[in-house]
Amino acid sequence: MTAVQTESRDKKKLAVEDWRGVGAEENEDIQARGSVFLKRRSRALLGSLLKPYRKFIVILIAVVLVENAARLSIPRLVQLGIDFGVPPLANGGVATELLKVLGVMLGALIMQGCARWFFLRNSGRVGQQVLLEIRRRLYRHFQKLDVKFHDRYTSGRVISRLTNDIDAIMELLAGGFDGLVTAVLTLVGVAILLLTMDLQLGLICLIGFPILIVLVRWFSRQSQLTYRKVREHSAMVIVHFIETMTGIRAVESYRREPRNQQIFEDLSERYRDANLTSFRLVAIFQPGIKLIGNITIGGVLLYGGYRVIQGDMTVGVLAAFLLYLRMFFEPMQEISQFYNTFQSASSALEKASGVLEEAPGVPEPKNPVRVRDAKGELHFDRVTFSYVKDRPVLPDLELRIPAGQTLALVGTTGAGKTTIAKLMARFYDPTEGRVTLDGTDLREIGNDDLRQSVVMVTQENFMFDGTVADNIAFGKPAASRDEVINAAKAVGAHEFITALPQGYDTDVAKRGSRLSAGQRQLVAFARAFLADPAVLILDEATSSLDVPSERLVQQALQTILKDRTAVIIAHRLSTVEIADRVLVLEHGRILEDGSPKQLMATQDGRYAALHDAWVESLA
Repeated sequence: MTAVQTESRDKKKLAVEDWRGVGAEENEDIQARGSVFLKRRSRALLGSLLKPYRKFIVILIAVVLVENAARLSIPRLVQLGIDFGVPPLANGGVATELLKVLGVMLGALIMQGCARWFFLRNSGRVGQQVLLEIRRRLYRHFQKLDVKFHDRYTSGRVISRLTNDIDAIMELLAGGFDGLVTAVLTLVGVAILLLTMDLQLGLICLIGFPILIVLVRWFSRQSQLTYRKVREHSAMVIVHFIETMTGIRAVESYRREPRNQQIFEDLSERYRDANLTSFRLVAIFQPGIKLIGNITIGGVLLYGGYRVIQGDMTVGVLAAFLLYLRMFFEPMQEISQFYNTFQSASSALEKASGVLEEAPGVPEPKNPVRVRDAKGELHFDRVTFSYVKDRPVLPDLELRIPAGQTLALVGTTGAGKTTIAKLMARFYDPTEGRVTLDGTDLREIGNDDLRQSVVMVTQENFMFDGTVADNIAFGKPAASRDEVINAAKAVGAHEFITALPQGYDTDVAKRGSRLSAGQRQLVAFARAFLADPAVLILDEATSSLDVPSERLVQQALQTILKDRTAVIIAHRLSTVEIADRVLVLEHGRILEDGSPKQLMATQDGRYAALHDAWVESLA
């Protein structure tokens, strides 16, 4: 197996796991046949989406019944017109009966058209409301899910949820159910009418029905497997495309384009082959339906013509039979199209319902404790935390941070610094023990209060689409322009912002690419300053800055850290020097604890060694 095939196989594994629903553990056999649990789950989701429109759906069903009754009456009216309207004309009579039949037929056609208009207009409205609701649910739930979920759930899959899968559901709601209901009503109605009009000829019409059943069942089984593969391969293509474009700088830096192209082509070929299989199924099914239908029509015409000649049947009945037969086999084509739509939409519903059932790793408390005007005292009460079971990153950590203290965490990579920060911000919950804010367990504080009290600034300094002012006011959307400007002035960002082409109204471009790293950092600090949290966590906030930019940030820190609890994680010890207290960590344990001066005084201490190594690196 080549490296390209191995990588594409791994992506396929991810996509299959994605199809199953996050956290699902169905085996391969269940995956192939579609588990009852998934079907029940997706039905429950669809039911909850349609519940507010139950009464209106009943009205729509009644309208469909009226429409189909009007449509099914047409061949019968043709029969009456031929049998009772034409003979008087042939004998020199008046066309009264024929005109009556034509009048009724015109009324039936008008009724059918009006019913169809009403259904299409209102079913479309219901369908769009359902799609709006599922988009809302998915977006809301994605935002509720914890960082751990998003760490393992790629952006390509998220985009697939909100685009391809929603489009598949939209196609089902827009025409799938309507086509199925019409097809079922037509099949049942036509079968009854054929048998009641002439039992013998009706039974001949139904001779081909067992073959139809076998063909439909075969197509349903095969299409179910095929369309699941189509959705899986579609997800793989999206995931690889998004990953490549998101990491395009790394791709170009390492000349990865040819290899990524190979992988993409391999995945695309698999996607193409899955679609070709679906086309082959349709190519067998649709002509098969037509062949059976034409043979049946030929048999009815032969036997019915013989009976007309013998005088046992009228020409009108034979004509109505032939028209009804055309109507009987047409829905089979609708059913084939419905299966295409249904398999795609049901797979999308299964995946969407799987995501919506994913429980947040850091759930909102049922009875949240209100925290007003938090002071900022943090306490790690015998906290143990593991990303992987039985492999603790923090073993039994005991740490108290008084309100208003600036604490720096230093240590080698993997010492547990960022983990402590994530626990403070409640991106994760402790495996054992508890983390408290002013004596209250973080798990008992409502998310709104917690996010208002604790803010984390990372080295990424993510800039959202919009203006500089929008990004500063991100944590406080209702902030006035004066508040935004004052926040920028407080951290030293006002000068560079006013020098931009449109000042505070300058668009930052994609991910803030119009700003330098230092400018993005200052905007992030202004954002945090405006949010005014009781606890501010800076995770490697100066690691990517050059010396001039770092000096600007250092000045901003003097302002932003004042009168609040602050936790600084930094490899650059120039940032650490402004801290009141320093913790030296290794493997999640505290090796040294004291002020920068105290730890520097310990010549053989770990902090002093780290400081000396940092000074040497500058030289």
